[in-house]
Amino acid sequence: MPSVTLHVLRSFCLNKLTIPLRLAATGHLVRTRKSAIYQEFVRKMSYTFVERGSLNTTDYRIYFKNKDGPISPFHDIPLYADETNKIFNMIVEIPRWTNAKMEISRSDPLNPIKQDTKKGKVRYVANCFPHHGYIWNYGALPQTWENPDVLDEATGCKGDNDPIDVLEIGYKVANRGEVLNVKVLGAIALIDEGETDWKIIVIDVNDPLADHINDVSDMEKHFPGLMKATIEWFKIYKIPDGKPENQFAFNGEAKSKDFALRIIEEVNQHWQCLIKKDSLTNGISCINVTVEGCSHKISLNDAEEIVEKAPKKAEPQVIDSIVNKWHYIHLK
Repeated sequence: MPSVTLHVLRSFCLNKLTIPLRLAATGHLVRTRKSAIYQEFVRKMSYTFVERGSLNTTDYRIYFKNKDGPISPFHDIPLYADETNKIFNMIVEIPRWTNAKMEISRSDPLNPIKQDTKKGKVRYVANCFPHHGYIWNYGALPQTWENPDVLDEATGCKGDNDPIDVLEIGYKVANRGEVLNVKVLGAIALIDEGETDWKIIVIDVNDPLADHINDVSDMEKHFPGLMKATIEWFKIYKIPDGKPENQFAFNGEAKSKDFALRIIEEVNQHWQCLIKKDSLTNGISCINVTVEGCSHKISLNDAEEIVEKAPKKAEPQVIDSIVNKWHYIHLK
């Protein structure tokens, strides 16, 4: 079973105690894996996942577990890996260079990752030359929600009813279902069919460049061309489906780290309001196993039963070769 251990490069917090993992003089990582406190941290903060169904079909699901059993990645994985140092948990839905449009399911109990569908068929993003699939590790921040009933003050548009999206720009190609520790660099605001669809730009704290890039203003120096490619990608990726170019708030200008942190705080507040509701709309399942005081909290036995009822894991289905087609887009 795949296992993902959450690593924090500089420090981690346990019971409000911060334990540095770097030697100030040398900058070398302190290897404290045998320490009892570190082992307790890893025990509490490690996640695994189990696959159900057949990849490339509508019944494929990835369910998440912690040390006790099944959990919801939407509601049970905390937003922060280290709140003091503003290190966030990122759930990887789509690894870089892949095409399958995977997402945390809003409606399924325990919110597994599944493949988006259109007219009953699983969806793949088009290869818009020269971009192959997604050009970053793409995912979401847990315990966030872009409220479709509230106008975003920054954009003047309502939210898209999803957890907030994340683009991780480090060198590593992540695994689907992996939980990364990331730091925020900035944000861009896509306006998708009249809805605000924030894209938070982050980097894995374990990336070799993580210490050298602290804001989107640093990106051109260390990742030349990536921001331009990011805007282009979002502008054109739906054109092969017969849709027009996507639009952006702020004329596509990337907003700073501090701005992005404020947006994350807002969407976390929206999630806190969502999870406290007794009756829900918007097609969202708020079933969870850890949120105290939530009327949708269930037992671990009930959570196990949800996973067990899902189709058993089967061999992946062959992807239609049309997914590999290159689309050459004429930009206006």
